[in-house]
Amino acid sequence: MHKTLLAGVSTLALAMTATAGFAQDIVRGEGDFSWDSLDAFEAEYGDLGGQLTFWTPWRDDPGDASQWRAVVSFFEEATGVSTQLGSSPNYEEQARIDIAAGSPANITILPQPGLLAEFAAQGALTDLGDDATAWINENYAAGESWSALGQFEGQDGNVAQYAFPFKQEVKSLIWYSPVNFDEMGYEVPETMEGLFALQDQIKADGGTPWCVGLESGGATGWPATDWIEDLMLRTQTPEDYDAWVSNELKFNDPKVVEAIEIFGSIVKDDANVAGGTAAVATTAFGDSPLGLFTIPPQCYMHKQASFIASFFPDGSEAGSDYDFFYMPPYESEADLGRPVLGSGTLISITRDSDAARAFIEYLKTPIAHEIWMAQPNSSFLTAHTGANVDVYSSDALRQQGEILLEATTFRFDGSDMMPGAIGAGSFWTGMVDFVNGLSAQQAADQIQASWDNL
Repeated sequence: MHKTLLAGVSTLALAMTATAGFAQDIVRGEGDFSWDSLDAFEAEYGDLGGQLTFWTPWRDDPGDASQWRAVVSFFEEATGVSTQLGSSPNYEEQARIDIAAGSPANITILPQPGLLAEFAAQGALTDLGDDATAWINENYAAGESWSALGQFEGQDGNVAQYAFPFKQEVKSLIWYSPVNFDEMGYEVPETMEGLFALQDQIKADGGTPWCVGLESGGATGWPATDWIEDLMLRTQTPEDYDAWVSNELKFNDPKVVEAIEIFGSIVKDDANVAGGTAAVATTAFGDSPLGLFTIPPQCYMHKQASFIASFFPDGSEAGSDYDFFYMPPYESEADLGRPVLGSGTLISITRDSDAARAFIEYLKTPIAHEIWMAQPNSSFLTAHTGANVDVYSSDALRQQGEILLEATTFRFDGSDMMPGAIGAGSFWTGMVDFVNGLSAQQAADQIQASWDNL
């Protein structure tokens, strides 16, 4: 879920150099980092010099800009290129303004493939070339999923590789309390069939399986979209998922209605959710997982992306107070493999230069990923198979990174790929209406009607 606001300030006015306050000091040559990859990169680009500007989503709250600065600093050291980092709270709209004005940064980094597709169609992005596509396919887990994410139709009508994926987020996670599971003798399920059997066992034992909250102010309903997207990936092919996101597969197609009905089998059963079905749409999404931590527990499981741990009670420790597991596939749909839903950022060249091209090459090195992986309190994950997972700053991040590496298919958050009126509009409200009483078919028809009216 992403929002865009208009502020109308220039890129240069907001340019910043992040402080090192949040960053882990890493000394070249020390630790379990892939320093040989930096040495090889420096051997080719060490005399480059020049300047490079960036426009990014990352600011120093909670410290992403400082951690990103650490990544960029090793590029600077290796090439002699001086850099300028820029961002703002309305970074998406400012990128649009700067591109329209003909004054973008050299490198623009955004978490919205749809917006980058608009820029590519305008001729505002630089083709990274077939070599970039081949490299991603060979070096990222489920590589074709990742390369396709940055492939758009250009101004000439041809599809090309216009963006490089960097910094991923996993959404296919179910959170739980190991203490609560141990006390009841519950085991982490390895299939969706096992997950539903566990749900039934929890109810039989007198507990409540799930905490679910959809309230998020003007964005109420968005957590339900993640449920539907994950269920689509576990019941339909990746091609069907892509067709659904583009509306080639209509929102009221039986394949989509099936996913909504599965979600409904969970949240529209009062015994399945803390507070009953009536509480689902009115419980704040950030408050909903707190039921995992009460004594006795108000619920035993909560589905949410990797960021949700920031909403857990102060002092909660990963691995003891809480843990997570991958939302598993259906055993009956084994041919769909191990799909992972998530999001992330894409890096594009919006003002071409030798330094910009070199930076894309730098992103191919394991060290460019490992520097951020090692940062404390980081949220950085990577599908780069050459990066050393041992340098992740926590076991939780390492485990999430391994989920990415084990994925056979990765798909970007579908609602973020849909037109705003759908993905950040009727999809949200339709899911709230569904929880509050509409049938799956009625909700799907309602959302499809909004597509038809675009």
